[in-house]
Amino acid sequence: MGMLTTHKISADLYDDSFHLIAIHSDLEDYAMAYAINSNCGLYLKRMKKDLCFDENMAFSVFDWEDEINDMYWTLIANKCETEEEMASIGLFESNVSKRIGHLVKEKKEVDYFLKVDAADETIYAEKLRAIKQIGKVITAYPLDTQNLKSKRNLIF
Repeated sequence: MGMLTTHKISADLYDDSFHLIAIHSDLEDYAMAYAINSNCGLYLKRMKKDLCFDENMAFSVFDWEDEINDMYWTLIANKCETEEEMASIGLFESNVSKRIGHLVKEKKEVDYFLKVDAADETIYAEKLRAIKQIGKVITAYPLDTQNLKSKRNLIF
């Protein structure tokens, strides 16, 4: 009778290492992508499918594969506004409740994440500086992905 071996797959196996820039801005998603493209020389385009976690929450995603520098850029909205129809109280009143969902719940103050795979440190730092120069960007800064509880939401 042979010995039974149990293999455990470490969660670290799935942890893609990537850089993350947190962006605070009240720009609409398409305007944010356009501003980053214009200021940083990227070519972000809206992906055909949004990032969905349930039927009510869809987060817009823009991406671009920079083949020259072997980097992959993804702009992801951290906020998703959903409307729910509530029971009417009066004759003419229609109650619509707005709810805001967050992709990374522990970073509710962040509007967008710019995820950079296989980042060249020099290019990454240069793009971060350029994003900070965008007029409607309140602030932008690198985030340590190791301590993010919702990090898995950014791996897709």
